[in-house]
Amino acid sequence: MQPIRGISGKAVALDRSDIDTDQIIPASWLKRVERTGFGVGLFSAWRESDPDFVLNRPESAGAKILVTGPNFGIGSSREHAVWALTDYGFQAVVSPRFGDIFRTNATKTGLAPVVAPAEFCDALMRAIEQNPDLEVNIDIGEGWIAAPSAGLEAEFPLDEFTRYRLLEGLDDIGLSLRHEDKIAAYEARRPAWMPRVDVG
Repeated sequence: MQPIRGISGKAVALDRSDIDTDQIIPASWLKRVERTGFGVGLFSAWRESDPDFVLNRPESAGAKILVTGPNFGIGSSREHAVWALTDYGFQAVVSPRFGDIFRTNATKTGLAPVVAPAEFCDALMRAIEQNPDLEVNIDIGEGWIAAPSAGLEAEFPLDEFTRYRLLEGLDDIGLSLRHEDKIAAYEARRPAWMPRVDVG
């Protein structure tokens, strides 16, 4: 995955709470075997049933940040929900609270889960609704989010290991490959009859 140090750009305000992973990416999309191509399925039930749904509006095109209500990503533990968001073009989701498994999947896939105070999220959504071109800035290293022209700024918590993963762009495989030399040395010492892992 790519390192994420700072994110700047347009945001989309999705003023709903308790959005579960089935609403993020309906189960009908889980038949795909690739990790790409899920963007068209993002919130597809809502996009198809409501012509005025926020992602159907022209002003939402090119947004990098999704701002929403509490309990985002609850429900079943499908990685596809994160894949759909990143494939669509989102680099961060801002919410007062995330489903635990969704948050973990996000940090392992390069989607920044920004846990911001509910009052800040609400004020930011109102500002975006008034100005769809509002620029929102997120600094992963320092842990803050701001919309300067709207006078909004807040800090957000991020444990040091997650911060390191995002800043360095390390998924689970990337973390393992930091020790590639030790893995290779261990494999070289194993008896010939034992299973081997090719790290070359």
